[in-house]
Amino acid sequence: MVDAAGNPPGQRRLFASAKGLLGTGISLLHNRLELLGVEVAEERARLVSVLAYGGAAFLCLAAGLIFLAIFLTVLMWDSNRLLALGVFSALFIGAGITSLTLALSLAKSGSKLFSASLAELRKDHEALSTGDAPRSQ
Repeated sequence: MVDAAGNPPGQRRLFASAKGLLGTGISLLHNRLELLGVEVAEERARLVSVLAYGGAAFLCLAAGLIFLAIFLTVLMWDSNRLLALGVFSALFIGAGITSLTLALSLAKSGSKLFSASLAELRKDHEALSTGDAPRSQ
């Protein structure tokens, strides 16, 4: 028994099955790419916020510390001006070294960008390896 195109019925089912599998694969890939896009947008928004708030905090704290150092130095001008300048210099250099150390450790820790996408792709791979069909959300 053959159809109008001359193909046996088993071949039609094979083509329909392959077409369905391809459609599922494309849908799964589409979902994963959308997830990647969402993660990139979230990370960009987070970084912009961190930079904006961090920059504002840095400027305000730096100005405040400088004015405090000047105020206390002028207050002690007649008795211990060199001691006051030395103490403030040591404090600022210590804070700078501590900040640099923390910044370097944060830079070495790495980013969690694409962690959700990688976890989903890992689940898909495991599901395909065991023969279960992956569920797209």
